[in-house]
Amino acid sequence: MTPKDDGIIDKPSHYSVDETVKRLNGILDARGLTLFALVDHSGEARRVGMTMPPTKLLIFGNPKAGTPLMLAAPSIAIDLPLKILVWQDVGGKVWVSYNSLAYLQERHGLSPELIKNIAAVEALAAAAAD
Repeated sequence: MTPKDDGIIDKPSHYSVDETVKRLNGILDARGLTLFALVDHSGEARRVGMTMPPTKLLIFGNPKAGTPLMLAAPSIAIDLPLKILVWQDVGGKVWVSYNSLAYLQERHGLSPELIKNIAAVEALAAAAAD
């Protein structure tokens, strides 16, 4: 799928939100990436008496990959660590969303060589959703 004008890529998942998150966690672990946080937006909404479709944000990365980008373009620290959003739309379809590499490269003026440091986000999202 190609990035939209807003720089977000949405990929359909063949699994539930929880199963997609579980798959992504396993992939992160297998690749030696650190899961810094898992934000359960829908769980927090439920906690305050509100409802929303299942929505979870995984924040992950590897300082060896991210630090060179932040040294070259400190502003990218606002977009790192990497994030993948797993969410269900009102129709029940589950999506995996993340910032496109082209968007991040242009937004922060990164070289093609440096953006490769975080290119794994595309493969991670695809592997979790397929």
